[in-house]
Amino acid sequence: MPHPAPNPERLADEIAHQLGQLSDHLVLLPAGEATKVIARVLDPEGGVLGRFTHLVATGSYFAKTQAEEGSLPAEVWLALGRAANELHGIGLDLDEHTDTLQRRHTRPAATTAGPPTASPLVVRRHR
Repeated sequence: MPHPAPNPERLADEIAHQLGQLSDHLVLLPAGEATKVIARVLDPEGGVLGRFTHLVATGSYFAKTQAEEGSLPAEVWLALGRAANELHGIGLDLDEHTDTLQRRHTRPAATTAGPPTASPLVVRRHR
C-alpha cells in the first residue's frame, strides 16, 4: 500500500511552518479577526487543536504496536498516550469558551453601551 502523502516528513515541516506563520499573523490582526481565528483553531470538529490531538493519539496507537514488537520502549507509547489524554482534556476545557469567542466576533456593536470595563484576570474554575 503506498503512502497517503508523498513525503510525510515534508508535510509535517510545512504544517509546522504554517502554524508559525499563523502565530505571526495573529499578533498583527485586529482584535475581532484574531478572536475569529482563535475560535477556528479551537473548533473541536475541524480546528487545529482537535486535529493535533487526533494526530498524537494516532501516534500513540502506532507506538503501542511498536512497543509490543520491541521496536520502541514502552515509555514512548505511554508518553504519547498521556500527551493525547492531556491534549483532549485541554480541548474539553477550552471547548466551553469557543462559543464565547465565536459570539464575540459575530456580535453587532452595541450603540448605547459604554466603554468595556476591565474584569479581574483571576477566575475560579468550575468543574
